[in-house]
Formats: sequence, C-alpha cells, structure tokens
Amino acid sequence: MSAVGELDAAGITDPRLRASYARARALNAAHGRTYYLATLLLPPWKRAHVHALYGFARHADDIVDDLDSALTGDERAIRLQAWSARFLAALRDGVPAHAVDAQIAGGTGAGGAAGEVSVLPAVVDTIHRFALDPGHFAAFLSSMAMDLTVTGYATWEDLLVYMHGSAAVIGLQMVPLLEPVDDSALPYARDLGLAFQHANFIRDVGEDLRRGRVYLPQTSLALFGVTREHLAAGVVDGPVRRLLAFEISRARELFRAAQPGIRLLHPTSRDCMRTAFVLYQEILDEVERADYRVLERRVAVGLPRRLAVAGPALVRAARARRRGGAQISSRPPR
Repeated sequence: MSAVGELDAAGITDPRLRASYARARALNAAHGRTYYLATLLLPPWKRAHVHALYGFARHADDIVDDLDSALTGDERAIRLQAWSARFLAALRDGVPAHAVDAQIAGGTGAGGAAGEVSVLPAVVDTIHRFALDPGHFAAFLSSMAMDLTVTGYATWEDLLVYMHGSAAVIGLQMVPLLEPVDDSALPYARDLGLAFQHANFIRDVGEDLRRGRVYLPQTSLALFGVTREHLAAGVVDGPVRRLLAFEISRARELFRAAQPGIRLLHPTSRDCMRTAFVLYQEILDEVERADYRVLERRVAVGLPRRLAVAGPALVRAARARRRGGAQISSRPPR
C-alpha cells in the first residue's frame, strides 16, 4: 500500500500532517531496512505512526552521528540540547501537532535542512493520539546526549543505563501502537528493545569504534584480554572472537526473555514483531557466519532472506487483519 493509502487508513487528513508522515515514511524506507519491512506487516492505519516514531529517533541520532556535518561536537551538543528542551516543552505545554515546528525551531532545523519537511508534526500527532508517555522521549534524548560525551561503559550495568533510553524506551513507545492485551507486555517490550540494540552493537563494533565509541562493556573486554587499541587494529583473533561470542550469548538471552511477549499483542501486530524478532536475531547468525569479522566491515541479513521471512508473514498478517478486528479494537484512535 502507498503512503497515501496508509494515511487515508489512519484518518490523517491535514495536508501538513500528511507531508510530515510521508517524510517519516521515506526515512524509514531509506534507512530502516528490517524495521521498515516489519512495519509493512501491520494494519495500514498503524504504519504511519510507526514511521513517525522511527523518524523521531532518526533525526535525534543524525544530530549526534552525522559524520558529514560541518558542526563540531560542541555545536552538535548545543543543537541537541536546545532541540530536546524545546521538543519536551512542546509536549508539556500541549502544543498542537501542526504548530510544533514554529514552537521548536521556527520551521527550520527541526526536521533537517531549511525547507525540508519536518517529521515533528507527525511525531507529536502520534504521541497525542496514543497518549504516549513523554518520559520515554526524554529518556531517549538523554541517551543521545550521552553519545556526545561518553565513549565507553565500564560494566554491563553501566551500558544498560544508556540502553534504557536508547533502546528499552523504543520498545515501550511501540507498545500502545501494537495493542497489548494488558500491561504485562511491557517488560517483554523492554527486553526486546534491548535485544535488538545489542545485536546492532555487536554487528557495528568497527563502525562505532571509528566514531570513537565502544558499546561493549569494558569488563567483557578485560575478561578476554581485549583492549580498544586491539579492536582498532582491525585484527579478528582468538580473544576478539571469544569476546564477540560471549556478547552474542548475552544478546540471545535477551531475545529468549522477550519472545513470550509477542503473544500478548493484538493478533494483527504479532507477525510484524515475529518478523523483526527473527531477522534481528539472524544478525547474530550472520556475525558468526562471517567468523566474527565485523571490525572492518558490516555484516547484514541479505534481502533474499529478509523477503523469505517476510513473505509468508505478509500472508499471515492479512489473515489476522481479516479475523482480528473482533477480538480487540484495532482501529485508528482519533
């Protein structure tokens, strides 16, 4: 279904909001890969709101990690701090979605370059429609700010503080859109957010190191006799392989802990999350298949495999939509 069809299904009619949602969808399609593919398994009316949440995360992340930016680290920190404060103030003050750009950035800088359509009206509209907790967005922005000053984490517990805002709350933001049977789904959503991100950390060790950051605990590195300099040399030897194998086992424990939560979601949301669950977990398989050589290249689950997983799920999702509406309300909020 096209972007127009998704917006029609969601009951979004305001032209400015439609443009903002379309921009968020384009960002998800261009950068989301597995995330975008899984989103297509949701009922059409839900997809626009998932795109909006992705667009929010992408914008904040780009402020921190845009290596092509002419901004210095200090300038990025000032920009992120100012943007975050205005965004959270807009949520606190109940600024309408259509007015949020003027409130936050005068129509420029909030969604990218001047003149570029901003994702923020779609984000705020989604927050309002689903009564999402503003605290989740504050926690996310706090973790993004950490990326500008923190280059490593001493222990797993220290890393979890960062991951709460950068990953766990992403899962918690998604829960209302996925229509859980009750709040018992929340701890599983948190664990799944952590599992997804830790899989990405393992895949992206080399890429993150080139940005000056390591998202594996220092205690893990020390356990296997690995240093940052060791990783920076780009040589995947026995200690590095054992380190990555250890962190893969940790990630798989998070996936196992999260899996029962999928059945606590509305039937029309389950295939989306099952597909994401399988494909993110297969990132770990690809790291192993590459003999842990992730310091100088990025492994990925190939498009044929992603389509092989998503294809049957599309059929199941369509069936679930036909019979799922009577079980729990699965209609767009107004």
